[in-house]
Amino acid sequence: MISCSKKETNPLLSEWDTPYGVPPFEQVEIEHFAPAFEIAMKEHKDEMEAIITNSEEPTYENTVEASYYAGELLSRVRTVFGAFNSVNISDELQELARELSPKLSAHYDEISLDPRYFERYKTVYENKENFDLNDEQLFLLESGYKGFVQSGAALPEDKKEELKKMNQELSGLTLQYSQNILAEVNRFKLVIDNQEDLAGLPQASIDAAAETAAKDSLEGKWVFTIQKPSMIPFLQYADNRELRKEIYDAYVNQGNHDDEYDNKENLAKILNLRVKRAELLGYEDHASIRTENRMAQNPENVFDLLNQLWDGILPKVKQERAALQGMIDKEGGDFKLAPHDWFYYTEKLRKEKYDLDESEVRPYFELENVRQGIFDVANKLYGITFTPIEGIPVPHPETTVYEVKEADGSHLALFFMDMHPRASKRGGAWCGGFREHYYTQDGEEVKPLVTNVTNFTRPSGDSPALLSVDEVETMFHEFGHALDGLFSETSYTTSNIAWDFVELPSQIMEHWAFEKDVLKMYAKHYKTGEVIPDELIEKLHASANFNQGFALTEVLAASLLDMRFHTMTEETPELNVMEFEKEYLNSIGLIPEIYSRYRSTYFNHIMGGYDAGYYSYTWASVLDNDAFEAFKETSLFDQETAQSFRENVLAKNGIKDAMEMYVAFRGREPKIEALLMNLGIN
Repeated sequence: MISCSKKETNPLLSEWDTPYGVPPFEQVEIEHFAPAFEIAMKEHKDEMEAIITNSEEPTYENTVEASYYAGELLSRVRTVFGAFNSVNISDELQELARELSPKLSAHYDEISLDPRYFERYKTVYENKENFDLNDEQLFLLESGYKGFVQSGAALPEDKKEELKKMNQELSGLTLQYSQNILAEVNRFKLVIDNQEDLAGLPQASIDAAAETAAKDSLEGKWVFTIQKPSMIPFLQYADNRELRKEIYDAYVNQGNHDDEYDNKENLAKILNLRVKRAELLGYEDHASIRTENRMAQNPENVFDLLNQLWDGILPKVKQERAALQGMIDKEGGDFKLAPHDWFYYTEKLRKEKYDLDESEVRPYFELENVRQGIFDVANKLYGITFTPIEGIPVPHPETTVYEVKEADGSHLALFFMDMHPRASKRGGAWCGGFREHYYTQDGEEVKPLVTNVTNFTRPSGDSPALLSVDEVETMFHEFGHALDGLFSETSYTTSNIAWDFVELPSQIMEHWAFEKDVLKMYAKHYKTGEVIPDELIEKLHASANFNQGFALTEVLAASLLDMRFHTMTEETPELNVMEFEKEYLNSIGLIPEIYSRYRSTYFNHIMGGYDAGYYSYTWASVLDNDAFEAFKETSLFDQETAQSFRENVLAKNGIKDAMEMYVAFRGREPKIEALLMNLGIN
């Protein structure tokens, strides 16, 4: 029980008397978290103890289902803390995260590795045919049992204690690794005080750099950072080659400076612990654990797909390299193409081949118009609407909120968007949520609270936020994840999504982004309101596969490196991760002009769920290209096809087998041909 005084003084422990039950973000102070976590963990432990010591025979309802409802308070506290620790970060919050991380790891291990709990769960699993379970309950029961075994529940007690220590150490190391990356991003500043060094840059990029400088009390100068909205235009357009090298070297060497933010030792420890943990659990390697319950099933199938595409794309990227070197030579450049040159000469070549400069396109991609574009696409496909709503608590003032309604006007969800980079926000783009769809024990339906967080170009000077082609694609991508959350029909707050299926909902949405009919809906010049002309659309489409070799090579290199790291079978005490990376990528033929999309010391994905899982983007590319063919076979906005995708994939994701979902939608298993055709690989 929670005392009345603590309930009254700590908003995390009180009933949330807020619109739609949104977390009361504005009422929460950092000092509320530690006591709230302490109370919530004790409450969860007590709830689980009551389940474990129940004198009645184990049933699905009194053991498995009861565990889904246990820990609700802890989930709520973690949700609020997680939101702040992603988009409203402070030094004090990061220190608290380091303190909490091992405690939370120990808490969950104590429950999942409790032999009494496992025995009850196992009894239910072995007698599952006696409980008249529906498809969702049966899927979650079977997935949960596999998860128990994978997590070490069947280990002898001494091995469990060893496992708990490993898990706590891993929790702390992965958190420190991620915090180091944020520190590195915030630390680097390319300060320019000579206007001549801005030659080639678009005015919007110059204005944004001046605003950044002014915020840093450097009026009259220009500051560029390694946040992508600042760095990418600099690499694409800055004529000063040495400065391009300086900013790109800073980006590709995050966590690799032999100082307090260095991640080489952190990653080496993490990889060795994962090797040791896999051995303890009876697996050949960490990747075997991670892929076992996914569509891939094992590392060999992952390598088969990645290597097939790698062998197909290398000739293409070498042709791209030769074309860029040819442009350097034609201009009289007496140097060999280097990694920091690729973006710059790609834009020059794009202009020459297609008469297309990305700065021509940006004025048509004003953020608010693109946002309305994704809403309109969803409306045409699914009939849903998005209406701005005020007075909703948010974790940061820059967040905007929308009420999502079904075609019949009934409430579906709330959707939160936080679009721009800042020092208190981690990098990248992601979809999350403050609450999943579920039913309470009394049968009341609870609607989801879904979030999209990005780090898109900010407004600068008199210009609104004008997005790059890549940022537009990313907005559609993350919105696809959001639709997955908005349409979820999970009965509990528990689900089990196959990680190599998770990118299908996001990546299929990218296919709509640059379709002519869709561009005509949202791509309007921010000054004149002119709809993007057909000529510019034709140039966009003609150049769609331009530089695709580079883009895919980057991603495949990172995916292969991730898999190679996690198929290590022996601990390597003196592991040098940068040498490991260099030797492996050289061995598979990565050309020296390209780095892996993420290098070893800033590969944040493999700290938080994508370990032995970065391949998921590529695996899902097979699915999304094949799935989009279903719309091409009917029409771009065919509502019957869309409804089938909603009902068979988005609604069931996490509560049904991935392949079964796909077959229910497509009528057959996925084929790779559509992907190969779109990549131009024979």
